[in-house]
Amino acid sequence: MHGPSDELVVPMDYQTPLFNVRAVVEKTGVQSHTLRAWERRYGLPHPGRSEGGHRLYSKRDLDIIGWLLDRLGEGLSIGRAVELWKHLLLAGQEPTRPVSALARPASAAGDTIYELRWAWVEACLAFDEARADRAILEALALFDPETAISGVMQEGLSQIGDLWYAGGASAQQEHLATELAIRRVESLLAASPQPSRPGRILTACPPEELHSFSLLLVAFLLRRRGWNVIHLGSDVPLARLEDVIALRRPDLVVSAAQQLPTAATLLEMATYLRGQGVAMAYGGWVFNRLPELRRRIPGHFLGEHIEHVPANVEVLLGAPMAALAEPLSPERLQGRAHFAEQSPLIEAETARLLQGSKVRGAPLALAMQHLPASLSAALTLCALDYVDFSLDWIAGLLVNRGLPDSLLAQFLEAYTEAAGLHLDERAEAVVSWLTGRLDKGVDRATRETSSGAGQELGDPIRSHHGED
Repeated sequence: MHGPSDELVVPMDYQTPLFNVRAVVEKTGVQSHTLRAWERRYGLPHPGRSEGGHRLYSKRDLDIIGWLLDRLGEGLSIGRAVELWKHLLLAGQEPTRPVSALARPASAAGDTIYELRWAWVEACLAFDEARADRAILEALALFDPETAISGVMQEGLSQIGDLWYAGGASAQQEHLATELAIRRVESLLAASPQPSRPGRILTACPPEELHSFSLLLVAFLLRRRGWNVIHLGSDVPLARLEDVIALRRPDLVVSAAQQLPTAATLLEMATYLRGQGVAMAYGGWVFNRLPELRRRIPGHFLGEHIEHVPANVEVLLGAPMAALAEPLSPERLQGRAHFAEQSPLIEAETARLLQGSKVRGAPLALAMQHLPASLSAALTLCALDYVDFSLDWIAGLLVNRGLPDSLLAQFLEAYTEAAGLHLDERAEAVVSWLTGRLDKGVDRATRETSSGAGQELGDPIRSHHGED
């Protein structure tokens, strides 16, 4: 069976392995550990081997690396860039000849909404608010609001989020883009006509969920179709939600969670609402990537694509309540409480064990922020294996920042040792999972974290740097 690259005939001298790793690093600026990660995870580039077993790269490999760097510079994630590469090969094209012919993805040529999105992204990255506003105003003049918002800002935010993950955009650039997008949609939401349909819908992110743009867009889409929508925004504490429920008695609450920790807080929200006799519908990136989590939530899943939400909501209004998920057993509740109680001690012990190592500063803070939160959420959701998802995300982020994969392995080894010291049989499942994950190794293929579609019911900015 032949792979896509067998469809093309490439001159042998172009494919002859000639350059060692040092030469490739000097010519491309891509570090050796990143080259190995790309080769291992995505199959690109395709180095040969010397008689001594060392990697040797051809001129075509160098052009492949250059092509991938160009795509990263345009805002694609490495996974999307590889997908585009394979698509072009299957279409009978040789992407590397010449690289300059593909300054932007070929499929977008002559696409007005693409050009406006590109202008908006470039303006956001340049901190040019006036130019970004001009791009979206032009889109709103040419297209209906849904197309303008989703095609320019939502997909643009997705590109900037991918660029941040790849290390090509700063948190400040990402935040400015998010702020501009939220500001624009909020103004459109405020200008929406008065409700013309019966019933009331509440949109609210669960506690600790800071990424609210996708839910704001849902509120706008529903308001445009005549529903009475009350939008509460991000990080809504249950106490605040209780007050609004008592005062306004909505017919439906719509929510969204983007990551594993906020899937757990969404479960708490859904359980509370069901106890109040209020139906809930939900979506979000984590449920798109881990569909098995949906069975843990006592609510109606709205689907993976945001344009389908209004039609799905219409069906759900008046539908029977979703089934209640199986409650946590007393043993699991004790295990979760014990882990939460001991987490500060585990983190302090982990930091002590890593003193003098290269795992310090930002890499340690990143891992320390996400692993305990993911473990706690997984205990709530009865889904410890899904923590792999978070670890693989961290591994990819470290590689994209030019840091070796071994840093995560060192952190996991220290964290596992610390957990073994401070957790007893009540949280034995956590220790067993950590030990098993360490035995398997953390050097695994990173899951593709890009949605591949800007229209998902998931926040297009998938940053994990703890800021919003």
